[in-house]
Amino acid sequence: MQASTREGRLVLRQLDDCDRACWDTLLQDSPTGCFMQSWAWSEFKALEGYQVFRYGVFVEHQAAENQLVGGSIFYFYPRPHTANLLSAPGAPFVLPGFEAIAMPLLLLQAETLAAALGAIALRIEPLLTEKPAFLQGFVRAPMDMLPSETLLIDLRPTDTERLAAMKPKGRYNLRLSQRHGVTTQFTTDSQMIPIFYDLFWETVARQQFFGEPYGFFINLCQTLFAANLAEIGLATWQGEVLSAILVVYWGDRATYLYGGRSPSHAHVMPNYVLHWAAMQRAKAKGCTLYDFYGYTQDPTHPYAKFSQFKRQFGGTRVTTIGAHDFFFYDRLADTLIGLLQRSDVRGER
Repeated sequence: MQASTREGRLVLRQLDDCDRACWDTLLQDSPTGCFMQSWAWSEFKALEGYQVFRYGVFVEHQAAENQLVGGSIFYFYPRPHTANLLSAPGAPFVLPGFEAIAMPLLLLQAETLAAALGAIALRIEPLLTEKPAFLQGFVRAPMDMLPSETLLIDLRPTDTERLAAMKPKGRYNLRLSQRHGVTTQFTTDSQMIPIFYDLFWETVARQQFFGEPYGFFINLCQTLFAANLAEIGLATWQGEVLSAILVVYWGDRATYLYGGRSPSHAHVMPNYVLHWAAMQRAKAKGCTLYDFYGYTQDPTHPYAKFSQFKRQFGGTRVTTIGAHDFFFYDRLADTLIGLLQRSDVRGER
């Protein structure tokens, strides 16, 4: 597939292994490049049973190597009903100035995939705070794939400045944890996955939210560890691991993706010193943002309890546009007809 711009002809093609470094670098260099569009994340999703389709948009040059200017990794998971979706969390990604030409190419490819796979729509979720004109044909989805609201901590100030930006209670609890002698470590040792998971599942059971199975974290951690994109952080007091987090590093952002805490020895406040250490470590790795990934100011929201904890670190609340759907109406019509026909057959019995 191709189209023309002032810079040259744009071509869309499937990415292969030799494009991996170029694709990841393009996304990591952008503040809107999402880790769920990384090559390693797509390998993890393949382990989880998803079909993965990687496409790049290139400016074609006669005298030089073609320039990658955008693209999307599409995911598809076949489900036992016909209203399947093609998804692209954190996508599409296109460099400024190429969106109006690149987006139709990506949509045409998505429609081709949808027809072959039996999907009725493409669901995207770019990390944008305003809906741009090139997404005009998309409508707000009923459910997000990523948290559309988050809390970002600016890591560029000094430790003293970041302490001053915290809530008074947050500073007090952090210093209390330090005085108790809570220690932290960060590791990519796969033997730490069971320790992390036990604390994660304890928290799931206690707070009653959805928790992924153990195999999910085996696939996730081992894939991201191998790509040097994630670490497990542990907080220990008197020889007992009390808190654990999983942090993903992508571009200038470190994202707190999952975590768990033991109800034991809550008075030593292990989560405070662990996240503080995670921020220091992220800054040492060159990150400028610590993303708390999932936040709300709504006291009735399922995120309300742990959002109150996150708020103690200060930070800036950011809301993205959320998930949006583009419906392939021919596929949608076929699906509705099929559902009605099956309904009629059941009604005759």
